[in-house]
Amino acid sequence: MWFVFAAASAVCFGLRGILYQWTSQRPIDRNLLLLGVYLSGSIIAFTANLIVGQPGSLGAWVGVLMGLFSFISNASMYRGFAVGKASLVAMFTGLPPVVVVIAAYLVWGEKLSLWQSLSFVIIVLGLLLIRYSNDISWRNLKGAGWGALAMLGFGLTDLFSKQATLLGAEILPTLIAMYVTGTILFGIAWLLNKRRLSVIQRETAAAVEANPSGKDPAEVSHFSQAAAELNTPVLWSTAKTLLWGLVIGLTNISGMMLVMPAFKLGVTGLVSAVIAMNVILVLLYARFGLKERFSPLETCGLSLALIGIIVLRLAG
Repeated sequence: MWFVFAAASAVCFGLRGILYQWTSQRPIDRNLLLLGVYLSGSIIAFTANLIVGQPGSLGAWVGVLMGLFSFISNASMYRGFAVGKASLVAMFTGLPPVVVVIAAYLVWGEKLSLWQSLSFVIIVLGLLLIRYSNDISWRNLKGAGWGALAMLGFGLTDLFSKQATLLGAEILPTLIAMYVTGTILFGIAWLLNKRRLSVIQRETAAAVEANPSGKDPAEVSHFSQAAAELNTPVLWSTAKTLLWGLVIGLTNISGMMLVMPAFKLGVTGLVSAVIAMNVILVLLYARFGLKERFSPLETCGLSLALIGIIVLRLAG
């Protein structure tokens, strides 16, 4: 049964990835978008709990840590995409199951059987081939630090999801704590970014008025960069961006509602590996929706990931 929950969660997160990919091609404020995603989760989880009435508990406060590390992972991932090579950062986001398996063994003593270990290795290898399918070299590792931080954040989010179930926390109160925390953190990030842009705008206006051509070249370069940043077209209004974030949030909260029972019933590392298979849905969208061709590595990685799933099902 855990496999059904994990696979369904992977589908939800795959749909989220497709929406993120589509949105990334539009000029938007990503902090505001993610604020909408987490606000959507907060509203849905709170409303659902008003109907269901799941009791809160001490374990549900683990959701605060889930929200914190989810914020760190998402913020690091987007920062990595902004300053580094996208394929390199994406490769790191396929590695959280490795972090989860190691931590689950050290913390809870969870072990995998021989066939489970084999399926895990095959799945992770397939994910790595998919992520590594673009030109990544040792000379082009810019953004690796942000990618590694994103990997750690996603892994810790999975681990604390498992910990919440071990503490007997109900799903909805835990998710309320998680999404409210994420909403607050992304709200702060959005406000700080607005303030930063406002300061840049004032400084740039003052520099232009003071005729910066006579200033130090480094200062002129600073204001030129600031002006370029301010001139970046922002076609989506605050209301439209926030509303679209609320829509994407439906896939995110749906996935998380399936994640927790999967972790409750299954082995932590295997659940994390199956959830990470959401990349396959994004890859299929790229192939058939965006008409991108599969490279040999992508084809090999996709095949290995599917073989790993078959081995995992036979091992179960």
